[in-house]
Amino acid sequence: MNIILLDNIEKVGAKHDVVKVKDGYGRNYLIPKGLAIVANKANMARLEGLKKQAAKKEAAMVTTYQEFAAKLAAGTLKITAKAGESGRLFGSVTAQHLAAAIKDQFGIDVDKRIIEMPEEVKELGHYDATIHFHAEVPAKVKFEVAAEGGAKEEEGE
Repeated sequence: MNIILLDNIEKVGAKHDVVKVKDGYGRNYLIPKGLAIVANKANMARLEGLKKQAAKKEAAMVTTYQEFAAKLAAGTLKITAKAGESGRLFGSVTAQHLAAAIKDQFGIDVDKRIIEMPEEVKELGHYDATIHFHAEVPAKVKFEVAAEGGAKEEEGE
């Protein structure tokens, strides 16, 4: 069965590809879920229109992502976390923390799954992370992990 994919499907093909799949997989899974349409003459003619629309949307999104990347590159994020006297964190700073800090400080919604952290961030200091908004637009983000309360807190015994 020949079908036109309406979304990227791992191990099958990319969006707008015409691929041959087993009849049952196409009829029972891909078409009912809206992931593909049958590759007949009418749909093949419609495919060109779909490709043009997708190209326009993609160009607009790339422009938006480049603006986001420029905003993020201009500043340094500050993330506060609980830390001990040696500068070691209680826990670690994750992509979730970084996404929340970007939302708070820049007003940009970022999915934590597109953030690539440098390594495990378990100490105070300066770090760099990469955000993969789009294949053409990777954004470098600098962030600083500081102790909560501005300075290290000491407890009297």
